[in-house]
Amino acid sequence: MHNIIHIDAKWFYMIKKSQTYYLAIGEEPPYRTCKNKNDVSKVMFLVTVARPRFDTQGNEIFFEKIGLFSFVTKEAARRRSANRGRGTMETKPITSITKEVMKSFLINKMLPEIKAKWPTSHASETIYVQQDNAPCHIHDSDVDFHMAASNDGFDIRLISQPPNSPDLNILDLGYFKAIQVLQHHEAPKTIDDLVKLVEKSF
Repeated sequence: MHNIIHIDAKWFYMIKKSQTYYLAIGEEPPYRTCKNKNDVSKVMFLVTVARPRFDTQGNEIFFEKIGLFSFVTKEAARRRSANRGRGTMETKPITSITKEVMKSFLINKMLPEIKAKWPTSHASETIYVQQDNAPCHIHDSDVDFHMAASNDGFDIRLISQPPNSPDLNILDLGYFKAIQVLQHHEAPKTIDDLVKLVEKSF
């Protein structure tokens, strides 16, 4: 099937537990701290990609990168600290990714991006969104997803990846690896910094 959109989710960590550096003579090694090396801040991202499309003249009419969505929320700080005042909006990672959270992101974030970027000349074709079999992913026949996906004249269907299929390796071995390498070139100190760096790398 040509009209397949691949989606996958991945955790991105603020820092690695260990990292190799090549230092010049006399250069001080970089120093970073965290509360506990087993409790490094992390954010999950949902990536949506597909094959690019071209018209008869070879012009690209559809770019393969559809979207990158971070699982974060904005919350008001309950207490005052030395770095910010009480009530300041803070970015907090969603650490528990449930089926309801995933459904919300698929319907409210992913579907609008697909509909906005999919070429209008192919809008009447059936589009398949392929997910892996992670526990947090919703069922292929989810009613709420089907209703949202069938709006605006689109026919978008959710399908699951076959067992032991290499279909999503392009994300694990390609996009995710490349994004993480680029992201670790810099040193984010906050969740906002991490989100910006991953989006920039994408």
